[in-house]
Order: sequence, then structure tokens, then C-alpha cells
Amino acid sequence: MFRLKLVPANTAFKFIGLRLIAYALSALMVLASIGLFFTNGLNFGIDFRGGTMIEIGTEGPADIGDLRSRLSALDLGDVQVQEFGAPNDVLIRVEQQAETEGSDQNVVELIRGELGEGVEYRRVEVVGPKVSSELVEAGTLAVVMAVILMLVYIWFRFEWQFSVGAVLALMHDVILTIGIFSIFQLEFNLSIIAAILTIVGYSMNDTVVVYDRVRENLRKYKKLDLGELLDRSINETLSRTAMTSITTLLALLSLYIFGGEVIRGFTFAMMWGVFIGTYSSIFIAAPLLMILGVKRDWSVAAPSSTPSV
Repeated sequence: MFRLKLVPANTAFKFIGLRLIAYALSALMVLASIGLFFTNGLNFGIDFRGGTMIEIGTEGPADIGDLRSRLSALDLGDVQVQEFGAPNDVLIRVEQQAETEGSDQNVVELIRGELGEGVEYRRVEVVGPKVSSELVEAGTLAVVMAVILMLVYIWFRFEWQFSVGAVLALMHDVILTIGIFSIFQLEFNLSIIAAILTIVGYSMNDTVVVYDRVRENLRKYKKLDLGELLDRSINETLSRTAMTSITTLLALLSLYIFGGEVIRGFTFAMMWGVFIGTYSSIFIAAPLLMILGVKRDWSVAAPSSTPSV
């Protein structure tokens, strides 16, 4: 029977030979992401910034300009109006109001009064400043704790060289994900934190697969040059890595196209994370073992006892 094989068997790509190019490219992207984060910032959603978000549906294609001018006249501060999927779907964001009781509910009532009954109110979300600051702290803590726990896990399962390499690759993935959201100014909300945590797990899974094969080959080829051994290990796991990434991307692409605007940011973050996680497992995590000086003797299996005759 015909079987689809995206990666031929017994590949012999020289990944380690490209490590300096990969290091330079990744360093450039990381520095650019950090620079963009501090200069351009992130387009924080209501979850992190506080305020009111209202999703409405109009009878026909929405006149965004007219809606924007009418709502700006209400003197509510920063009011953002944008299409949200279909031409008749509109998302309205209003900045956090003064900390007085019921101020955010007054915003909803003012908007309802201005737009009248000719629109359908599909979703209303109100987040106060205290809640939004707590969500920022909780989201940041979740990502930091996930990386630390991964560091401990790999340290116990392998050796410290593997642990440091894996965590550096994870930090690379997280920073580049934040950078891509800063470049395109996509909304950064709690669902993106969930996507980043999923990316951390996915990237770590790919890295562990490669590292496990490296450990096996360290025991099997005790005199093989480390660079050649790493190339062999990556090539031996390449088919599995490629198939897993492509099938995951196909599912995410379907969600991105047909899942609607609500989860589009999440699926975009996941697609980028799967791509960059696969890249970092091959071109960052594995080659870093050469810099970190992984030992060749720790992997020697203990001599088995010979049974007496």
C-alpha cells in the first residue's frame, strides 16, 4: 500500500554545520523581539489593560467610520472600533474609566443608548484595574514557573548540559512569540498566555525526543565525533518531528481559517509556536550541547554481572 513519507528514511543532513548561521539568526531575532517589546510594546487586550469590550452585530455591513465618530462623541476616552470577522461583526473596546462604582456599567448603558436597538449585543466583558493587574502577574508567573519546572525536569532526567540547552531553547521560543505579537500588534490576552504555555510543552516534547536519541547514541557510539553524533541523532528523529509538526499545523490552520475571530489570536500563536519550536529543537537545543560540553563518560552503562556457571 502507498504510504505518505514527508521525510525520506536515512537522511544525512548536516544540521550542526549550520549552527553558526542559526545562532546568528536567532540572536538577531531575539534582540529584535526584545527591542520591539520595549519600544513598540504589546497590544494588551481587556484582560490585561482593564476596560469594557462589546461585540455587536449590525443588520448589514457595518459603517465603522460612523460608529467610531458616534462613540467618540460620548467622551469615554480611548474607544477602538474594528471589524471582527464578518462585515457585520464589530468589536468595540473602551478604556478603563475612573475608579468609581458602576462606571463600567455606565459605559455599557451609554453605548446601548447611542446605538439603539438596531444592533445585536453578542458579548459584553468588563474587567477592572485590580483584576487586570492580577491577571498580568498570574500570567507572567505561570510562564516563568513553567520554564523553571522544565529546567528541573530535564536536569533530573538527563544532565545539567541538556537542561540548560532545553531551557535556552524554550526562552528563545517564548521571546520570539512575544516579538511576533509586538510586530503585528495582535491582541495579547489570556488565551495567548495559554498558547505560550502550550508552546513551552510542545517545544520541550520535541527537544526531549532529540535529546533522548542523543543519549542513546552517546552510549552506542562512544568514539564518534560529537558533531556527527548530534547530526545522526537529529536525522534519526527527523521523520517523527516533521510529521508531528505538519499534522499539528494542518489542524491549527483549519482552526485559524474556520474557527472565527475569537480564537484567531490563539491559533496564530500556536502555529508560530509549533514552527519555531521545531526549529529551536533542531538548530538551537541540540547544537548547544557542543558549547556546553556534554560529557561522554556519564552515559556509559554499568557493566552487567556475568552469571556463574
